[in-house]
Amino acid sequence: MASPNLPTTDADALPFLTESGPRNSRDQFGWKSIFVGSNGLRAGWRLLIFIVLLGVQVVLISFFGPFLGRLLPFLRPPGDLPKGSVTPGILGGGDAMLVLALCIATWIMARIEHRRFAAYGLPLRSAFKKDFWVGSLLGFGAISGTLLTMFLLRGFRITGLAIHGRTIVSSLVAWLVTFLVVGIFEEFGFRGYIQYTLSSGIGFWPAALIISGLFGLVHFFADSNESVVGSVAVVMFGLLLCLFLWRTGNLWCSIGFHLAYDWGQTFFYGVPDSGIVPYHNLLNSTRSGPLWLTGGAVGPEASVLTPIALTVVALAFNRFCRENRYEIA
Repeated sequence: MASPNLPTTDADALPFLTESGPRNSRDQFGWKSIFVGSNGLRAGWRLLIFIVLLGVQVVLISFFGPFLGRLLPFLRPPGDLPKGSVTPGILGGGDAMLVLALCIATWIMARIEHRRFAAYGLPLRSAFKKDFWVGSLLGFGAISGTLLTMFLLRGFRITGLAIHGRTIVSSLVAWLVTFLVVGIFEEFGFRGYIQYTLSSGIGFWPAALIISGLFGLVHFFADSNESVVGSVAVVMFGLLLCLFLWRTGNLWCSIGFHLAYDWGQTFFYGVPDSGIVPYHNLLNSTRSGPLWLTGGAVGPEASVLTPIALTVVALAFNRFCRENRYEIA
């Protein structure tokens, strides 16, 4: 059943759709209707403006990135960095610049559309409150449950500590901050302005399916080690995080889940995350057995246990959080 807070028409979904309104409208099939609908500038054109604003900034970041790398040591890879691995500084620094670009583009669109910045899912007053901690608990529980089941099936084993002393504290904090930035970037990037605007045209769940499906396809073709199971898991991740957004009305639960899942996977348990090898992780661990169980080089993401774990989380969350709070004004 459609939410009363969301449009039930797809008239604003793409720029070439005709304007919804009275049939006798003189401008119904005119040029103006291509750009403007009953709710103002059509969603397709607003998305295009947003993507252009973001694209210009990404080009600038790509141009000035090497210069920043020379000025900021933490953006440069250390000499002992394993192949296929990244440091907290490299990963977090790059995503921090993209978060800034996202915020600037979203702020400009908020001014154009006469909306508050918080309307796009990232209200600062809700930061690090209940929704964030619920998401964090669910995220760490999901990866822990997956690896525990893998252990019971003789596919995963912890062999000891990988780091010691003060390195534990510094790495723990560095990876927490990094995955907070990564969580904000990916959630706000995919489920912020884009989700809001596309939802205004075709509805929340059709938009969620499109965004999550496209991300899964990109993930499949961009990573040579990715499997069909891993790509399905990526799509399910996206839909689960959309469920969090749908129920809570903001992105902080999704950000908490994203942070805790990646932090647990990469730093705490020391297993690959989408093929990225852990660096300065807490625990040494090994995986052995068939690819369907361990996920191979991709990591637990490509294990059949991950879609099962995500389904359990979705059912549990849907059971205890029933009210839809996502609104499009």
